[in-house]
This record gives sequence, structure tokens and C-alpha cells, in this order.
Amino acid sequence: MSLLRRRRQQQSPPPPSPGDDSNGSDHDDKDKDKGKKPAQEQPSSSASAPPSKEAGRRARGKWSCVDSCCWLVGCVCSSWWLLLFLYNAMPASFPQYVTEAITGPLPDPPGVKLQKEGLHAKHPVIFVPGIVTGGLELWEGHHCAEGLFRKRLWGGTFGDVYKRPLCWIEHMSLDNETGLDKPGIRVRPVTGLVAADYFVPGYFVWAVLIANLARIGYEEKNMYMAAYDWRLSFQNTETRDQTLSRIKSNIELLVATNGGNRAVVIPHSMGVLYFLHFMKWVEAPSPMGGGGGPDWCAKHIKAVANIGGPFLGVPKAVAGLFSSEAKDVAVARAIAPEMLDSDFLGLQTLRHLMRMTRTWDSTMSMLPKGGETIWGGLDWSPEDGFECKSKKRKTNDSEVSKDVHGEPVEVNPEPVNFGRMVSFGKDVAEAPASNIEQIEFRDAVKGNNLAHSNTSCRDVWTEYQELGWGGIKAVSDYKAFTAGSIIDLFNFVAPRMMQRGSVHFSYGIADNLDDPKYGHYKYWSNPLETKLPDAPEMEIFSMYGVGIPTERAYVYKLSPQAECYIPFQIDASAEGGDENSCLKGGVYMSNGDETVPVLSSGYMCAKAWRGKTRFNPSGSKTYVREYSHSPPSNLLEGRGTQSGAHVDIMGNFALMEDIIRIAAGATGEEIGGDQVYSDIFKWSEKIKLKL
Repeated sequence: MSLLRRRRQQQSPPPPSPGDDSNGSDHDDKDKDKGKKPAQEQPSSSASAPPSKEAGRRARGKWSCVDSCCWLVGCVCSSWWLLLFLYNAMPASFPQYVTEAITGPLPDPPGVKLQKEGLHAKHPVIFVPGIVTGGLELWEGHHCAEGLFRKRLWGGTFGDVYKRPLCWIEHMSLDNETGLDKPGIRVRPVTGLVAADYFVPGYFVWAVLIANLARIGYEEKNMYMAAYDWRLSFQNTETRDQTLSRIKSNIELLVATNGGNRAVVIPHSMGVLYFLHFMKWVEAPSPMGGGGGPDWCAKHIKAVANIGGPFLGVPKAVAGLFSSEAKDVAVARAIAPEMLDSDFLGLQTLRHLMRMTRTWDSTMSMLPKGGETIWGGLDWSPEDGFECKSKKRKTNDSEVSKDVHGEPVEVNPEPVNFGRMVSFGKDVAEAPASNIEQIEFRDAVKGNNLAHSNTSCRDVWTEYQELGWGGIKAVSDYKAFTAGSIIDLFNFVAPRMMQRGSVHFSYGIADNLDDPKYGHYKYWSNPLETKLPDAPEMEIFSMYGVGIPTERAYVYKLSPQAECYIPFQIDASAEGGDENSCLKGGVYMSNGDETVPVLSSGYMCAKAWRGKTRFNPSGSKTYVREYSHSPPSNLLEGRGTQSGAHVDIMGNFALMEDIIRIAAGATGEEIGGDQVYSDIFKWSEKIKLKL
């Protein structure tokens, strides 16, 4: 390349511009005659003359696009290898030394602290991971997945997401009719503690808790990861993989080989609902149940320490299934819609995501349960009066400030209608309930839409193609949806998905728990439609973070019309009046752990299961343990040791200490009973539920 450039320059040198000579134009004019040589002294051919040093320098000085790219890649690679070398060369204690130099001495990890106190492993420990945190690997696939046998499709590095994205989506999706494997595809859960210790390299889930339990003597002979395929409905994990039977057998084995000490079970996130289902399954007679009898839990379980449990569902599940969004996705969708939901470069990201996740029946287990009785209606909610401030005031009264003249001015908190889980327009979300004119949507004619005849639409089928413009308009004209009408909404916009889901899940409140119909497995994961096991000595803990804005309700709008599109999206332009408003980017925020609101995590243990109730007839003791969120003070602290976030709480020192003490034999009273920072008890009193 450089040789060709040099030849071209020798053959046709560019004429000098007037300003190129540093001596100025006057000298040029004078030197024309002085510097002129006789014709015979001029070179006979410029092509035969060797290039001057000046011309060579000019040729070498030109910088092409390829040179720039090579330079950039070289710098990145050199920097990466240098950092990698330094990281491997530095002493293992160096990061801790730097952190302590900045923040002061760090406290001992809980395992080290309790080891010094003389605690030892006693009760076997069972981990039950939540949705998406457990690894999945390929056992059989189509031709596009050649070479991926027993490689992780979910978890690990996610390398195949960007190498072959459509193939990955095809293998991660389940059959739309059965909710089980597609023909020719077998994806199965990874087994052992490695199934969910890390989600991706460097991002722990259970690893830190496992390491701290090991400090007091735990190992794989008294710890068990109850891994399961979290995409399936809970009963289908037994139908396809016999997972519930395996959990039962392993708990029995661990209890028998650990001196008869009953197990401590630690479910996280959706794993809380999964284990709730298990406790009813194990007691129920076969073939629907495990045949363990009514006293199985009393004999085998000492305590259930639920972490971040969505007992009553999460509003996030509504947004995820309705438009494949959450708060952060809605903001990104508003900023760069081309990258997420248009046909730009054929990405259609959100539509592929919706097509895949709507085949995961487990997501329907987390739709809100209890309807308006639990979550509120158009004009009320249990959290009425909640103030979205970084620090909560000591009084519940209105705030008093001063105007520019120094006179006291009453500032009333902005009213929030949390009961309106989905509102079409900010004006609807804020309007008095009497001013909302709702047009019934349940029997509306959906209309016609020929988009499903398009081949590209069939590739991203979401059921919205069958909704038609008439159906879309009927949904938006209803204006406001509460938890009581959300299920009807999904039956209208996604009937195929809900037809599968209705076989496995229920979202109501039981009038009579002795009704034989509640013996069906579809009710077992809903704590409002089932009883706790007959195990008076078993303790139940609800452990979760508080102090983080958590999604509670949404402001929606219609999307710009396009073929195959998702017709609804969160209105990210909807903002509250000031920085302390609960409305941020089209999402109303309440108190919680960033994923599960306090109301869902805390209500059952705070009230519905407290003492002997119809939901807890044997009177198992329940405890509410809240952990106030404190973010890391600097990057060197990683995800923090006092975090209350939904996954990061697994590294919270206080929570780990509580769990290790329980595993070592402590009772709920011995670790301090209830520990509450939120208004969960006050909110629970507003819920009028027959107990």
C-alpha cells in the first residue's frame, strides 16, 4: 500500500498551495527568477528521479482509516493484557488493602465471625434458586446448535446469544401448546452447587453464602442446591424431570445422614413460590403429589428462610408479559426505539424476547395475586400516603416549608394511586376515580389484522398479531386496570398463553380452604388459596431488602403503528412534579428491594400467617426480617455488604449472619424476632382479608 502511494506521488506531485511555503508568498515571487536553472540542468524525467526526503515524509505522514483501526485495536489489546498481567501479579490481599486504606478496616465476614464464636454446622441446608439465576445446558438440539452439547445456554458467558441469537432463542423457548420441550430440543438444568453459585463469571448469586457456611463446617454432604428448570410451570418440573421427587429424596437423605437434624430450606425469589408448591406436593397423595403424608414437613423441615419472596406476585411481571419492559427497558426504548422494537437491521429485539418469555409458564406464577383486596382499587391502595423520598420523614403529616419571604407554606405530598396498576395516560393515573370513564373490553370485537400473513411476523409471533386494531383500541379505552382486572386483560390479549397458565396457576382468594378443589396443584403456589403444612415446630422467615424504589404501577401509551409490532409501551415521558415524586419514567415506585414490593414480600408473615389463621392452622411461627439498603460507598466494595437489592442481598452480611445462626440451630426469637424498617404492619392492617 505504501509503495503504491509513493509511486503515485512521484508521478503526479500535488501543486503547492500559496500558503504552504513557510517563507511567504513574497519570497516565492522573488525566487522565481533567482532560483531558475537552465533547461539543461533540469531533470529529464521526474519519474526516474528518486523521491526527495520531504516527499517521503509526507507520504509516511498520511493516516488512513485502516491505520486508525489497527492503532485502536492495538491499544485496547495492550491495555487489556497489561491489566490482566497486573491483576494476576498483584497479591491476593491487595484489593482488600486498598479498600481498607480508603474506608477503614472491614468487618470479618459472617462465617469467620461466627466461627470465632464457636458455631458449627448442624442442620442440613437446601438452596432453592429463583427464576433466571440457575444454569441451563443443552442435551439435544437442532443443526444450528452443533457443538453445544452440555454447554450452558443460560448462565456462564452467554457466548451463543451474540454468536447465533435466533438459534439461541429457538432453543430457549418452550412449546407454545404444551409448555414443555419443542420437538428435537432438550435443555436441562445444571446440577450441583455450581448450578447457581454464579450467574455469570464474577456475578455471585449463592457463592458468597456458600463460602460463609463453609467457614463453620458445611460442605456438599450437608448442602444441596435444588436446581430445576425455572422456565417450566412448577408441576411440569415433576412431569418432565421428576425434580420434586429428587428434592424430596435428597432432603430425606440429608436429614438421615446428619443425625436426624431437620433441614433449613433457603428459597430465593421465585424459588419461594416453587418451594411453597413443593410443601403441598410432598404431602399430597400420588400420583398428583409426592405421597409423603401430612406430617412430612414437620419431620423434615426445621425452618424456611425465604429471601426476597414474591408471595403475592410482582407488578414487574405485568409489564414484562404485557410489553416486555421494565423501567430501564422503557427508558432505552424511548431513547433508541430503532434498536429494540423496529425492523432496523432486522433486530426486532423486544418481539423476539416476548416470543420467548411468553412460552415460559413460570413467569405467570408471579402475576399479582389477591386482586383488589390485596393491591388496591381505582381509588385506594394499602400504601396510600407513602412518600417517595430518599429519607423518610418522622411524621406522616404534610410537609411544611418556607416561601421566599420566609412564611410557612404547607406542602402536601403528591397523591399516588398505586391501585391503578396499568393506566393509559398520566392524566388517567392522576384523575379522581369518579372521572374515569371505562369502556368494557372483555367482550370487544378484536378486529382484523393481516400482519400474521407476513412471513417475518410469523418469526416473532406474540399473539398481538391476532388482536387487531379493534382489540388494541378496546384495551386503551378501558383506561385503568387494577390487580382485579389484570388477569382479564391477559386473557384478552394473550389467550393462548393464559390457557396454558390457567392449568397451573391461580390468582384469587379462597373462601373455603376445605373445599376439595383446592387440592389441585394449580392452587399450591398461591398462599391465599392454600394452607401451610401441619408443622407447628417449623419456623417461616420472610427476609427482604427495603429502602429501594421498586416498580408498583405503570403509565402506558399506544406504540407507533407498524407491522408485527408490540402495540403498548410504557410512557417514559411521564414524570412527576419534582424529584421526590413517585412517578419516574412512566413507572410509579414504592418501597421494596428493586424487584419485589414490600407488600408482596412481607404481608403473609406479617399478618396472614401470623398466629393461628385459616392459612396457618397449625400456628407455625413467622418472622419478618427486613434489611435496610445501604449502597456501597465506592467501587472497591463491589456490590456492597449492606445491600438490600433483590440479588445483591445474597451478599448482605446481616442476612448471612441470620441464616448461618438459623442453620447452626438458633430459633427466630434467638436471632431477634421481627426486624422492620418499613410500614408493612400498618399497610397489612389496611387489607381487609378474612383470617
